[in-house]
Amino acid sequence: MKQYITLSEEVRAAKEQGKPIVALESTIISHGMPYPQNVKTAREVEQIIRDHGAVPATIAIVDGKIKIGLSDEELEMFGKSSDVAKASRRDLAYLIATKKLGATTVAATMICAEMAGINIFVTGGIGGAHRGAETTMDISADLEELGQTNVAVICAGAKSILDLGLTMEYLETKGVPVIGYQTDVLPAFYTRNSEFSVNVRADDVETIASTLKVKWDLDLQGGAVIANPIPEEYAMDEKVINGVIEAALKEAEEKHISGKNVTPFLLGKVKELTEGKSLDANIALVKNNAVIGAQIAASFNSMK
Repeated sequence: MKQYITLSEEVRAAKEQGKPIVALESTIISHGMPYPQNVKTAREVEQIIRDHGAVPATIAIVDGKIKIGLSDEELEMFGKSSDVAKASRRDLAYLIATKKLGATTVAATMICAEMAGINIFVTGGIGGAHRGAETTMDISADLEELGQTNVAVICAGAKSILDLGLTMEYLETKGVPVIGYQTDVLPAFYTRNSEFSVNVRADDVETIASTLKVKWDLDLQGGAVIANPIPEEYAMDEKVINGVIEAALKEAEEKHISGKNVTPFLLGKVKELTEGKSLDANIALVKNNAVIGAQIAASFNSMK
């Protein structure tokens, strides 16, 4: 295993010193946001994690290795390059074997983080069951990974382009707890609310950290979703965003866009139709998740 994993100096030092570490995905840099906002946001998120007592570990596939922690130059490369593969579980072996650049999705980041002994992971939103998944079976590998990989994912819920009801049902089937941080309902990425309740509410990070410790002490395999709503001042109007999403979904269907190309298309379309407001919201929620994620990691680390 070690021949395929390399740690940055910052992450290596953190491991040796027993510091809390927070994993970060790289798809959000290469496929989730335009340049230069993607690189600027990545750097700011890393710094937020440092400022709140943890060490950031952005994960990607580079030159036949799983890199746990990227240099500033590598962040820039992933932000600018148009030749970066979107790496999920099915892609990891091929990308490593062929030494191609790969940006890790939620699923792949969870896998790599667990390999590196990192249990806490911050992202924007998880994937889920797409609308119409009951007939298309278009369900994100993120959900399957949450059912089997021991990594907690701090996110602003599932992206509102998805079928949130089916997503929650799938997570329930897989035994994945959805913990609302200071909320009783599942946030829907751009908005703070949805019609779906979380499994449990936790009003402090210590409760979340201790729940995760007990879960894994009991060898209850799989991750957890820590649903952290977007800050109030950046939340978008539900009616407006739902109308925009419906229009984007219709265009995707008309253009026969499917599979892993759906989410980047929809997010780009939503940004266009909201005149950039959705990008501002995306950046704000990721930063907010980084604060809570670092605090959870610090608390969890103190309990080990």
